[in-house]
Amino acid sequence: MKRSDINAIKAEAEAFIKSFGAVLPPFANWSPDQMRSDQAAGIRDRGLGWDITDYAQGRFDALGLFLFTLRNGDVGDLNKGRGMLYAEKLLVSRDKQLSPMHRHIVKAEDIINRGGGDLVMEIYASDPQGGIDRDTPVTVPSDNCPVTIKPGELLRLKPGQSVTLMPSIWHAFWAEQGDCLIGEVSTVNDDRTDNVFEQPIPRFATIEEDAEPDFLLVADYYA
Repeated sequence: MKRSDINAIKAEAEAFIKSFGAVLPPFANWSPDQMRSDQAAGIRDRGLGWDITDYAQGRFDALGLFLFTLRNGDVGDLNKGRGMLYAEKLLVSRDKQLSPMHRHIVKAEDIINRGGGDLVMEIYASDPQGGIDRDTPVTVPSDNCPVTIKPGELLRLKPGQSVTLMPSIWHAFWAEQGDCLIGEVSTVNDDRTDNVFEQPIPRFATIEEDAEPDFLLVADYYA
């Protein structure tokens, strides 16, 4: 992705989020120098902030996702069984923009349609080897009520509706009838290690530096 496009996508997504009355934390507006400072060490360590990805495929409008990580605990605390064991994100899925089929190793998550268009999800169980089981129905909680999804059937979440996905559940999603604001409440997660994609694609974008960054991406923390 071009850095100039990333700058523009961030501005558009921020306006979309604000249109629903959501307000991001102050560090959302920090400059690159501020985000590189000692003051921001905890933000960088927890992977908080802006995350825009096309999965290094160069087709953001068709295959991509915008995320902002609001809070995230320490993965090391999971082994202790106590501490800040949760994370929260806001996502924007553009109309018919695919977030590709994947599952998580550790993270359980609630995916919530916070407003806008419908959130459409393709969901499968894992087979014994951890691959996709496309032959067996899968039951997942939607707003704490069990919903059974037949192979190839789609789950459509209207604004206000949610689904809970455990680590073994494969899922892909996209918006229909308009862009969708999505909430994610989950176990602590590390996006560098916890995503298993059906296709061998990277989690973060490859960036072409054709302009100065207006802000830093989470991926920039790890560069």
